[in-house]
Amino acid sequence: MAINQNHTFEELNGIKCCIVEKNASQKRVDYLKKILEFNTYTVVVVPSPPPKTAAPAAPVAEGEPEPPVPEAPSTFTIGVTDLTFNPINAIWGRLLKNPDGTVVTQSQWLER
Repeated sequence: MAINQNHTFEELNGIKCCIVEKNASQKRVDYLKKILEFNTYTVVVVPSPPPKTAAPAAPVAEGEPEPPVPEAPSTFTIGVTDLTFNPINAIWGRLLKNPDGTVVTQSQWLER
């Protein structure tokens, strides 16, 4: 059971994980994975389920082509196997380091 909504758990690839971020792009996955692995966390990344789509507004008349369905962006769920990890506490508690030895700030975590 989660301590609060910022400390959630899920089973990713059969491994119980603390969720770091959901619906992250591949670029974001690469960025966070580099930081987390440098800080000795075991990172698990799985594709996020596609968003639910609404039913078509009107039926397509016979002979007309069906409107194209927009492709869902490829997003991922990032987790770590350390169940005590909380991203908020890690940032504000200055627990994460960059590969250059500096502390990861909130701006760096959010890639600003």
